[in-house]
This record gives sequence, structure tokens and C-alpha cells, in this order.
Amino acid sequence: MKITKEISIEELVENVPESVKYLMEKGIKCIACGEPIWGTLEDAAKEKNLSDEEIITIINDLQSLIIK
Repeated sequence: MKITKEISIEELVENVPESVKYLMEKGIKCIACGEPIWGTLEDAAKEKNLSDEEIITIINDLQSLIIK
């Protein structure tokens, strides 16, 4: 699975359950946190005023969760 900034939060959490903890640590709301988010990873990150560079880091970190 390839994670991109366009992935929906719902799809990400469904396919990479480990992403919930990571997203919570970054302050990004997610489905399991009790507040459903139906937008993209980029939308959720931008809500937290994260830069494009920070979003790239998040994507790379999440991708590494799949590899482990």
C-alpha cells in the first residue's frame, strides 16, 4: 500500500491500524479518536497548520509503519 497526502483518513486507519497512535501523537484527529474525519491526510494535517514538509515527513513515517 502506498500512502499519499490524498489518502482518506478512513482508508488510512482501516488499512494501517498503527497509524491511529501516530496520528494522535501529531495532534491529528482520526476515526478511533472519537471524532470522525472523512477528509484526506493532507486536509487533517493542514487543519493543524502543518507545513508541506511536515506532511511529507508524516507520510514517510506512516509508510514505514507498513514496512515493519
